[in-house]
Amino acid sequence: MARLTIHNPDNEAHFMRIKPVAATVRVRRGDKLLAESDSALRVLETGRDVYDPVIYIPEADVIGPLQPVADKSTHCPLKGDASYFAFAGEEIAWIYDRPLDIAGQLRGHIAFYPGKVTIEETGKDA
Repeated sequence: MARLTIHNPDNEAHFMRIKPVAATVRVRRGDKLLAESDSALRVLETGRDVYDPVIYIPEADVIGPLQPVADKSTHCPLKGDASYFAFAGEEIAWIYDRPLDIAGQLRGHIAFYPGKVTIEETGKDA
C-alpha cells in the first residue's frame, strides 16, 4: 500500500500530508477579500515539531493585490524553494514557486500567515 504522507528523503521524522479542503476558503485582511477558493489544499506537517495546518490557495483564486517581496527566498528540504508576498507593505504570504518533485501538488498555490489574515472555511465539511 502506498504511503499517504510525503517524507523528506534525508529525514524520516520530517513529513507532510497534503489534503484537499472540502469547503470554500476565504482569506481576508481586515475588510479586504484577498482570496476565495473551492480548490484549496491543507498541509499537515511534522518536522522539528508538529506544525499548525497551513491552507494553500491556487494562485488563480487570489484576488488581492499582492506584491513580491524582493530579495527573499527560503528553502524547505521537504517542499522546495519559496518566494514571499506583501500586502500594504507587510509580508503576509508565500509560494513554493520552485517545489521539489515530491511536493509538486503545491506548485501554483499561495499560503498566508494565519496571524496576519483571517481564514474562513464555509460550506461542505467546514
